[in-house]
Amino acid sequence: MDMVSSTEWQKTGAPGYLSVDLSALKRNYRRIVSTVSPARAAAVVKADAYGLGAEKVSSALYQEGCRDFFVAQYGEAVALRPLLSKDAAIYVLNGLQPGSETDCALRGIIPVLNSLEQVARWRAAATLSGRKLPALLQFDTGMSRLGMSVEEAEALAADAQLLENIDVRYIMSHLACADEADDVHNGLQAEQMRRIADIFPGIPVSFGNSGGSFLGEKFRGAMVRPGIALYGGRPTDMLQQPMEPVVRIEGAVVQTRTVPAGTAVGYSATYIAQEERRLATVSLGYADGILRSLSSKGAFVYQGVRLPIVGRVSMDSTIVDVSDLPEGALKLGSRVEFIGDHQTLEDVAEQAGTISWEILTSIGNRYYRQYI
Repeated sequence: MDMVSSTEWQKTGAPGYLSVDLSALKRNYRRIVSTVSPARAAAVVKADAYGLGAEKVSSALYQEGCRDFFVAQYGEAVALRPLLSKDAAIYVLNGLQPGSETDCALRGIIPVLNSLEQVARWRAAATLSGRKLPALLQFDTGMSRLGMSVEEAEALAADAQLLENIDVRYIMSHLACADEADDVHNGLQAEQMRRIADIFPGIPVSFGNSGGSFLGEKFRGAMVRPGIALYGGRPTDMLQQPMEPVVRIEGAVVQTRTVPAGTAVGYSATYIAQEERRLATVSLGYADGILRSLSSKGAFVYQGVRLPIVGRVSMDSTIVDVSDLPEGALKLGSRVEFIGDHQTLEDVAEQAGTISWEILTSIGNRYYRQYI
């Protein structure tokens, strides 16, 4: 992955460098398209495209042929709508809060309706507008997060007036365990989705998320909704060939020092040097996505050498042990890798005891950003 020059980055005064490889993003999308064909492949760009920049990411995916974009909140859709051509559909996964229905209809944004109340409000907006309004209907197949029950599905199908003036584009649900291919819950949800689909004959299904896209046809439907797989994360444990990495993160060294044995390091003095150590302070902290859970667990990397994090991660800085490097190898402004060639997104997530989704969406906005 190409990198910006040190001089260009340092002139901005930014504490870190974040690179987003849009070519790799596009290749990941093409791989998903090829895998799920003839199903459509949408793109989930909620949370500012998982922290990578919804404007740039969505534009790149649109160029690659994507025409279906999912966000979580209505405000995200409002921001994205003028950035994409009219032939791109933007869907709001959480549906609409009361009072936003008329504005949503005027902007041409498509809500995912998760309850009978949301259905009724969208139906009222359609009646007021004098035209049919598009929507997706979400049903709960075993996650208990969003969506209507089977009984509510039957009620909607039995009474045509409940969906009057609503153009139901897809019915959908969400897989809870698709990152674990052998989890029995996947099959139970697929069966429940099939049951609900039978209630709405002729209406296409959107079922697969990133993991579901790779689990087989019965977990996909007519449109899948990949998110983390686009951004280089591992969508399911059965994937033999990883997705291409999209993100690179580096931090700038602020200071180096040598400390004697017995020196306390960081907040609450949770780390005590057992012998003389050489340390470097990196100008990235938990405000920049270096999660506090990485304290004394995670690492940065310099020229292939692992630099363990010592002590607690601070808001704006992280201390690493550089004793394994030649003395003087790092100086003010030196760049150390957090995610890149030697430490993957999944490596960092494992060290933090979390998932790649949280690592990406925790990225702050103080980086020098480069889109390749």
